Amino acid sequence: MSILRVEDVHLGFAGVKAIDGVSFEVGPAELLAVIGPNGAGKTSVFNVLSGVYRPQSGRVTFLGEDLLDRRPHEIAAMGLARTFQNVELFHNLTVLDNLMLGRHHHFRYGALSALWWLGRARRAELAARAQIEDIIDFLELEAWRRHPVRLLPYGVQKRVELGRALAMEPKLLLLDEPVAGMNLEETEDMARFVLDIRDELGIPIVLVDHDMGLVMDLADRVLVLDFGRPVALGSPAEVQHDPRVIEAYLGGTA
Repeated sequence: MSILRVEDVHLGFAGVKAIDGVSFEVGPAELLAVIGPNGAGKTSVFNVLSGVYRPQSGRVTFLGEDLLDRRPHEIAAMGLARTFQNVELFHNLTVLDNLMLGRHHHFRYGALSALWWLGRARRAELAARAQIEDIIDFLELEAWRRHPVRLLPYGVQKRVELGRALAMEPKLLLLDEPVAGMNLEETEDMARFVLDIRDELGIPIVLVDHDMGLVMDLADRVLVLDFGRPVALGSPAEVQHDPRVIEAYLGGTA
């Protein structure tokens, strides 16, 4: 059974094709990487999946439900979480507070309960706090839990953003260039956490990144795009030796 199914999606802006007939599926606990040169349509695919863009044609289903008629916050509530290439955190808040914000759509209580922190609000926040502590342990953030995000190294900030996505209890995780701008040590740490999310937590992942070493080491399958069109879809080994990929992505010929 597929967690996510994308069928013949087409998206254009003023006559320019951003996505041109893209189809793929994501299975349970699978890590699918989407690669391609700049302008290939990778971010556009993510924006369709998360409800930011609505394609002109095609079909996208998540857990059997149609996504294309839903707004971004509704898609997030269904269990599809996303990180971004640029760090999108509240820099004056602590790590703990940023992670707690990832739980917001799970809270089901009114303003008065929240104001006085009684009854349902108290129980919900204590339960959320316990889950956040598990994420802090999982991502090895204990040393920074009370620090404002603005004071953290860049690689740790990216880890906090990953933790906030996990706080949403995702059924599918979209990772948009999770190692962009990182040094080698930070990249290796992030790769380890991404694998742990797939293997230990069982959360399927769609990953976009330009680090080909990372992609080929982590991915179960790789989708290659070029000018919005699908070029190849297969295992890392198959994709690496595909003449179309070599020509389109690496700029050479087989």
